[in-house]
Amino acid sequence: MKINAGEIRVGMLLEYKNDLWQVLKTQHVKPGKGGAFAQVEMKSVVKNTKLNERFRSSESVEKATVEENNFNYLYSDDSKYFFMDPKTFEQIEIKKDIIGEKGKLLTENLEVSVSFYNEIAISIELPNQVTCRVSSTDVALKGQTVSSSYKPAILDNGIKIQVPPFIGVEDNIILDTRTLEYVKKI
Repeated sequence: MKINAGEIRVGMLLEYKNDLWQVLKTQHVKPGKGGAFAQVEMKSVVKNTKLNERFRSSESVEKATVEENNFNYLYSDDSKYFFMDPKTFEQIEIKKDIIGEKGKLLTENLEVSVSFYNEIAISIELPNQVTCRVSSTDVALKGQTVSSSYKPAILDNGIKIQVPPFIGVEDNIILDTRTLEYVKKI
């Protein structure tokens, strides 16, 4: 689908120069002399390279059509994660380097949204909140105020976060997957 250069937004996927690019930053500039343009910083989804490009406002670019489906996480091996479509029971595998740090938050049967481009998995979207268990944390010091002080903690999946002083070892907490921040104790 063709879109005008002025309609480019952060997070969009564009087809440009025979590659798939995710828009990281965009700035619309209207200089005093000459035509308006969009300065766009993009990252290649496939090659993991960056590109700064300037599009005139009269130019059009190809917006990539991405298909999203829900899958349940099954298990992982050394290099891949395995997912199953809950409707068709079809299994897919996604390389660990595509998922990155989000892979630490995957638990058995967790439902995720997988984005496909030309039938190739390019990214996953986790639920906004997941349940985790605290495996180790420091002891809270007496006299600290609850509202402003947080202490470091390590979760059972190896992620390090900051938690309130009343959280102890073996406590179950809810974690925001977008910011990796503590939400509440269960």
